Amino acid sequence: MPQQLPPQTPPQRGLPPQQTRPPQTEAAPDPAAIEALRRDLGRSQVIAFINPKGGVHKTTATVLSAAAMGSARGGGVIAWDDNELRGTLGLRAGSARHGRTIRHLVEHLAEVEAAGVHLPEHLDEFLRHSADGSFDVLAGDEDPKLQRQLDPTTVLRVLDILTRTHKVVCIDTGNNVESQNWRTVVANADRLVVTTVPREDAAFSADWMLDLLEEHNYGHLVRDAVTLLSMPTPGAGPLLEDLRRHFSSRTRAVSVVPYDPALEPGAKIEFSALRPATRVAWFDAAATIFDGL
Repeated sequence: MPQQLPPQTPPQRGLPPQQTRPPQTEAAPDPAAIEALRRDLGRSQVIAFINPKGGVHKTTATVLSAAAMGSARGGGVIAWDDNELRGTLGLRAGSARHGRTIRHLVEHLAEVEAAGVHLPEHLDEFLRHSADGSFDVLAGDEDPKLQRQLDPTTVLRVLDILTRTHKVVCIDTGNNVESQNWRTVVANADRLVVTTVPREDAAFSADWMLDLLEEHNYGHLVRDAVTLLSMPTPGAGPLLEDLRRHFSSRTRAVSVVPYDPALEPGAKIEFSALRPATRVAWFDAAATIFDGL
């Protein structure tokens, strides 16, 4: 009786075992960027985020830059909402542990200044904290009458307190380039960060502002500035490369940060809620801001 052959095994579909796909890895920040963000700055640094046009991601850029810096450094970073007319940074970045704002700090400025070695604890009574604790928040006030109190002397006193308690002070500025508050912040900044989106009107506003700063003898700050091009939509848009080239010719460096769906609702900003690749881009942008400080 002839020997019966074993049944044939049907051919395997897909990749053979030795060619299995490698596991997906999550995007990780560049170690060089983290090292740059952790370096000793020598003294406290003031970074002002500027563009007189609204809707150009000033608040978003301030919050996410502070988050990247604070996450890398383990703290010592504060974001101040110095928008004179009802800024939203305090609502979007800080925990709601209390309702105190810059107005309350100004009202108690003398006693905070006199706190001596207890200054950090006294100041903390007026601060909120980011959701992950990576940075502190000095919220803006909803009362537009406050702008009359924020004269140059008061702004300098607040800056003195913040730079005595924090290594990095990120300031979300207002839209009035003629105000003494705005000009005092700019004059005392170690670095300007020009925020814009790839739209003609937003870029024109930023360009006009840089011209104005140069006319008022702040050309050195313009040349040393960093431009942040922030994507409000998934597509890059036709103007992105033109604007990257243009602002590269006017400012020290240009960083492009991608669109992220977590930012689209305009609600609370949480660094951990961003896509891994978006967080990496913000670490890179923050390192670019730190470069040369």
